[in-house]
Amino acid sequence: MSRDLFEKAVAFHGHECGGIALGVRACMEAIERLGIRFSEDEDLVCVTENDACGVDAVQAILGCTMGKGNLIYYGTGKMAFNFYNRSTGESFRLIAKPKKPDSKRGKEYIDYVLEGPLDEIFTVTETRYELPEKARSLRTVICQVCGEGAPETKMRLQDGKHVCLECFEDYSRGW
Repeated sequence: MSRDLFEKAVAFHGHECGGIALGVRACMEAIERLGIRFSEDEDLVCVTENDACGVDAVQAILGCTMGKGNLIYYGTGKMAFNFYNRSTGESFRLIAKPKKPDSKRGKEYIDYVLEGPLDEIFTVTETRYELPEKARSLRTVICQVCGEGAPETKMRLQDGKHVCLECFEDYSRGW
């Protein structure tokens, strides 16, 4: 299974790398633990803590996407994935263990990540975040400065006008 999934993720991502291998291995664990091979809707959710190569594997293999609302980016910069099964309430978090200075490289590293002992590659813990709510359709509001539309949750009120985040002038006074 790992080789087929790896090839699918590589085709989506564009090249082979250790990051894709980590993402594939995370997906394999999600399939095994949560029993979902591909998320047609929002039954499987991934909160990724990074925006690196492994996230492409999550999209290609599990069907979690930002547009569908079941791939959520929370930028800690950690190679960590929080997976949730909406139907059963099951969830878990994987965080990649640091590579050792003398560790394998290239194809040897990819093979190790795909086939090696999970506890040498990832630490498995409880998820760090509550299960995100399902995606909602939001009303579009037109910015009264630039004239562009944005979801109502991304608008601000400034000088009595609805303004988008780009036009909004923050007033924080350094706090």
